[in-house]
Amino acid sequence: MKSKEFYMKKAIRQAKKAGEKGEIPIGAVIVKDGEVLSYAFNQRNAKNLATAHAEILAIEKACKKLKDWRLDGAEMYVTLEPCPMCAGAIVNARIKKVYFGAYEKKSGAVFSNYRIPFTSGLNHFTDAEGGILESECSALLKDFFLEKRKV
Repeated sequence: MKSKEFYMKKAIRQAKKAGEKGEIPIGAVIVKDGEVLSYAFNQRNAKNLATAHAEILAIEKACKKLKDWRLDGAEMYVTLEPCPMCAGAIVNARIKKVYFGAYEKKSGAVFSNYRIPFTSGLNHFTDAEGGILESECSALLKDFFLEKRKV
């Protein structure tokens, strides 16, 4: 099976696509049994949807591919720690584990502020690990916002 870094690099490629389109550079990839089920990048501006986060779009594509809302046994790789909405969707989709790159100090909902995947009382538990290729993922975001501030 491929390494965590291998799949995170695929998520980083998605994040770069988002940045090229003027979207916040966040990318996500969903993998099951070593096979990539789906990948996506942020498209909130393009779709004019508050919910068009990379994680949500990747979950939707994976569910359509499997013809099931349950993504049991799947893993998600995402370049930034998921927000509360995305962390909730990850748990509800029954994703086995989420790996993320950069920590999100303001709205991170896996470790930084909230611990949604670990909340007792939910119907599913999702494992998590942060800091995968963290410096590369962080640099994408820092560079994007530095460039935005110049304009």
